[in-house]
Amino acid sequence: MTTSVSTTATTPTTVSAPAAPADSRALGLAHYAARGVLEHLLARHGATFLQQVTLRAAVTAEAPQPADALVSQVRASLRCGPADVHASLDELLASGLLVADGDHLRPTEAGRELLAAVAAETAPVSARIWSGIPAEDLTAAGRVLALVTERANAELAGLAARTVGPTD
Repeated sequence: MTTSVSTTATTPTTVSAPAAPADSRALGLAHYAARGVLEHLLARHGATFLQQVTLRAAVTAEAPQPADALVSQVRASLRCGPADVHASLDELLASGLLVADGDHLRPTEAGRELLAAVAAETAPVSARIWSGIPAEDLTAAGRVLALVTERANAELAGLAARTVGPTD
């Protein structure tokens, strides 16, 4: 495993460390480290991670979506409760990043501009994070992550099917 140690804000150096096998903890640490970077950049714009995911779902939809469709899509991605997503939609509507169009929600120009600004700020940081990782390692990691996601989704579906009682 290779670990980057930053000597300045923009000049990473590489330190070799013994490779550890990939496991749930390593995956979680990588996820939360990357998410922390994104959340820091989003905070500059007064936005949260959940708002960004919800807004992205609206922006990438082919047409305006009913609120329940956006809630379902975000819940499927993040495994969060519907109340959290509905609150995020309310915040996006209140801030003018989404607008109601009858029973459907559509992103405003301000919403699209926010996503574009965050993407522009994130791009150089992401480039530094992923820099120097061989393409074959990224390809292998992609295959492993897809398989882990598939298996975890199957396990979650099995657990949900065996759950007795109220669900959200």
